[in-house]
Amino acid sequence: MAEGSTRIHENLRDENTQELRGRSLIGGLILAIGIYAEVERQRYKTLDGMFLAPAIILIVLGLLMFIVSFIGVLGSLRDNIILLKVFTYTLAVCLILELLGGVIALVFHNKTVKLLNKNIRKGMVNYYDDLDFKNIMDFVQKKFKCCGGQEYKDWEVNMYHNCSSPGPLSCGVPYTCCITTMPNEVANTMCGYKVVNKERLDLIDIIHIRGCTDAVFLWLSDNYKIMAGLMLGILLPQFFGLFVSWLYITRVEDAVIQYQSVSHTDGVQRGRQKHNRVSKWYKCMPDD
Repeated sequence: MAEGSTRIHENLRDENTQELRGRSLIGGLILAIGIYAEVERQRYKTLDGMFLAPAIILIVLGLLMFIVSFIGVLGSLRDNIILLKVFTYTLAVCLILELLGGVIALVFHNKTVKLLNKNIRKGMVNYYDDLDFKNIMDFVQKKFKCCGGQEYKDWEVNMYHNCSSPGPLSCGVPYTCCITTMPNEVANTMCGYKVVNKERLDLIDIIHIRGCTDAVFLWLSDNYKIMAGLMLGILLPQFFGLFVSWLYITRVEDAVIQYQSVSHTDGVQRGRQKHNRVSKWYKCMPDD
């Protein structure tokens, strides 16, 4: 029984350690990518703002994953219950926050959309100064065939596209809003000029008039199976890691209790043996 319990304990430790090492490697890789991206971002950065900086997000995420996983690996190798509990509780808190964030976003859908539109407009103000946001916005507008946040007229918040601007971009939108009929067709960079002050019906063949927030949410609702698979791929490993860690902690605690029980039993037996030897010695003493 003891050998079987020890073998189960070692198997659980090996599984837990391998999983945590994998998490540490992933965290270190994300951290390295984030640092590299931030170094490259600083080379071309002309804005001091931190809005939608993917490199910063990667650095924070990678550092958090690496530290938490390292604590878990160290606790698993040392059979340290405190470190294992720190890892387990941290993982549980992260998992709860993820689920809570998803539920809040679904329940308060309208407020979530308003918040996204507000942040997108903030980014559009510095569209030509923030390379990160520019690349993200251009990709979204091309991929989802949309323009702006809530609508194409959001581009008026940009100083270059504002209708009061004297420049050639006045009352215009970026060329990534333009409609292309062929897959590899080169977009006409002039097609978005002087369109902000026009009505939607006049622009249906020139630019994408749907806002990107609505376009993205529409794509998510149309591809709910993909999103469900993605969410399962993110959440299931965390649930598995939480379960294995909890199971391993219970095994370690059982082993500690068993060791203390054996130590106490051995101490009692040694005390009895000593008492028996003393009793025998007294029996050998001559009577007065």
